[in-house]
Amino acid sequence: MTDRRHPTEWTPATGAEGFATHVMDGVAGGHDGLAGSPARPSVPPSKRRPPLSVEASVEGVLAGNRTVLARTITLVESNAPAHIAKAQQVIQAILPHTGNSIRVGITGVPGVGKSTFIEALGTLLCQRGHNVAVLAVDPSSTLTRGSILGDKTRMEVLSQQPNAFIRPSPTSGSLGGVARKSRESMLLCEAAGFDVILVETVGVGQSEIAVRSMVDFFLLLMLSGAGDELQGIKKGIIELADALVITKVDGDNRAQAKGAQAEYNRALHYLTPATEGWKPRTYTCSSLNGEGIPEVWTMIERFRETTTVSGFFAARRRDQALAWVYTMVEDQLKANFFAHPAVKAQLPQIERAVVEGKLPVTVAAQTLLEAFERQP
Repeated sequence: MTDRRHPTEWTPATGAEGFATHVMDGVAGGHDGLAGSPARPSVPPSKRRPPLSVEASVEGVLAGNRTVLARTITLVESNAPAHIAKAQQVIQAILPHTGNSIRVGITGVPGVGKSTFIEALGTLLCQRGHNVAVLAVDPSSTLTRGSILGDKTRMEVLSQQPNAFIRPSPTSGSLGGVARKSRESMLLCEAAGFDVILVETVGVGQSEIAVRSMVDFFLLLMLSGAGDELQGIKKGIIELADALVITKVDGDNRAQAKGAQAEYNRALHYLTPATEGWKPRTYTCSSLNGEGIPEVWTMIERFRETTTVSGFFAARRRDQALAWVYTMVEDQLKANFFAHPAVKAQLPQIERAVVEGKLPVTVAAQTLLEAFERQP
């Protein structure tokens, strides 16, 4: 097919800051010879904003500037060495202004209505005067590493609340769907004045327990009528939940949901509570009409009061901080291992030998570890 464009009518973008397309100049006059307004000049591509300094990031976050907060979270999520160093300076500066929120992890099987529930709960809290931050962790593709990040689109009502902040983030392949930098993002949101942090994870499974290590309260959303309710009790994820909530309890589903609620409560009676001094229970709600949502929040507030008085709330925060240290050490050791020159040099041939069945896996791992332990 012949390209009918004039060479001057389209210019490919060049450089890291260019656009994929260029707006062409309009024609003088209207369509089909009709009178019209003068042609508008083409709009030049906008230039990339200069990076924020550490001081500007800290001041903007503490002032509650949403734009600066979003840009600083992007900085924290970056894996570039220069960005990591800069981000840690920001985190160090805002630490004294953190810790004044309730961190709630929310998970459930795909289709349980996590985003709808979060929107209903978040909107209620905003109407009551709370500042709500939602960290919605979006699953990354195992092929392209890309993510749709569509939570702002799904939470249309909540995103319009002036005291709400929604930040979708890619999982980047991290355990349990919890983005590696979610903890730093929570600290930034707390420093910006958000007193309720809702962390939405991507789904339920044994790996989803990672969310337990970063929140105060762990809420598990359940569906009724999806099969044998007691089958779900076998999953270790329920043993870590501080409460279960059966969603979509409206219309003809009410009777079935009440039966499932009774089954779960009987089963929870035999499980060891995840939080000392707190007995988990099962609740029901409808995110469409708001029924049961206030009761869920009242229960979370009661949890905070109970654990604060007992001292367990602060103790859990301290334990989580230490666990965070060890997680970061493990991540850095893994990065250092694969960046080691000797490991990089031997890895292709060792992988090939393992795949071809010529080298046992244990011997392969030991060989790489020995190469890593030697000085480059």
